[in-house]
Amino acid sequence: MSKQPKTGRRAQGGHRVVVLGAGYTGMLAAIRLAHRTRRTGVRVTLVNPSARFTERLRMHQAATGQELAEHSIPDLLTGTGITFVQGYATALDPGARTVTVDAGDEGDASTVLLPYDTLVYALGSRADTGAVPGAEEHAYTLDGHGPAGRLAARLAEAAGTAGTVTVCGGGLTGVEAATEIAESYPDLSVTLLCTQEPGAMMGGEARSYLRAALTRLGVTVRAGARVAEVLPDAVELASGEALESAVCVWTAGVRVSPLAARAGVAVDERGLLLVDETLRSVSHPEIHAIGDAAAIRMPWGTLHGTCQSGMPTAAYTADAIARLLCGRPVRPFRFGYVHQPVSLGRRDAVIQFTHPDDTPRRAYLKGRAAVRYKELVSGSPLPFYRLSRRMNVTAAMSKAGRARKQVAADDTSGVVLAG
Repeated sequence: MSKQPKTGRRAQGGHRVVVLGAGYTGMLAAIRLAHRTRRTGVRVTLVNPSARFTERLRMHQAATGQELAEHSIPDLLTGTGITFVQGYATALDPGARTVTVDAGDEGDASTVLLPYDTLVYALGSRADTGAVPGAEEHAYTLDGHGPAGRLAARLAEAAGTAGTVTVCGGGLTGVEAATEIAESYPDLSVTLLCTQEPGAMMGGEARSYLRAALTRLGVTVRAGARVAEVLPDAVELASGEALESAVCVWTAGVRVSPLAARAGVAVDERGLLLVDETLRSVSHPEIHAIGDAAAIRMPWGTLHGTCQSGMPTAAYTADAIARLLCGRPVRPFRFGYVHQPVSLGRRDAVIQFTHPDDTPRRAYLKGRAAVRYKELVSGSPLPFYRLSRRMNVTAAMSKAGRARKQVAADDTSGVVLAG
């Protein structure tokens, strides 16, 4: 256990905490911190461009026109005392400790300057469409309800002409997108382009099951393919081959907001905030970075951006800030992965259980049991937020992969169940 610089007791006079981003991590950090500090006078403000909560774990469903439940961020914050500001964070001034937010509608835009004493940076990531020429202009992404809705409309249009769909990126997001599209639109010809075999991080049996599901759904897999350019009606490979593509879905790689880098906050070569063992910026300790926005190292390696690792960083950071405000020491953040859940359409799935460093164990689930497990995982954040408004509940996973819940008011090193 290492002692951290004290934030002080400004809380009694209204310590101001601003949370940037209301995705899976920012939402949990704000709600949990508000509950932990409800009697101290801490003022929590949550900033997000949309008032609708985005279930990123379900965007491949939205992309095929499936109706998703609408979750209002203000409704999720009811009773917490959190102030919600809808808008885009456009500037950060660490010296003055302020964030500039462009708020309001397009016809009634306004600028809000939010001062903070502590900042939680949870802006997450999005598909890296800037990595290949033409992807920004011609490819579709799963980056939220707007992009997924536009993709859904285009897929419905292409299905009427038995068109071709190319999914670029063979990670779990790409696999889920390809299988969901192939199942929903059997008349479409779906091709999955990837540099490695799909499910390369999984064990042999789970990977074979995943590959068989792709074959069953008619998805053509081009492993070892590298995209050189995305054209309006084709995808050109590095080999020079051009694949006809009425719809290109981009899931290859992610990029983060440049906000911190522009402000002079220390970041790595990918733009992720460099943090210490308690997830505080190494250059500006009043800034805490969580989820996809932070470069977080464990003894076994660096975390990769998932909801599974992001929500524990959020719970930990809320607890850490509460402890710092009381002048109490904070233990280093510790996390270990539990599973790699992937849906294969609505009626199939595969779950690879993992060691803490995300390498595969022998155990895995498939078929209907995996579908139920995946739905439990995808649906867990919303009830978790509602519980967190009233108690410091941690949903953890045992090493065997079974869900269990525990109340951990001061435990800042637990593992949170997430997707």
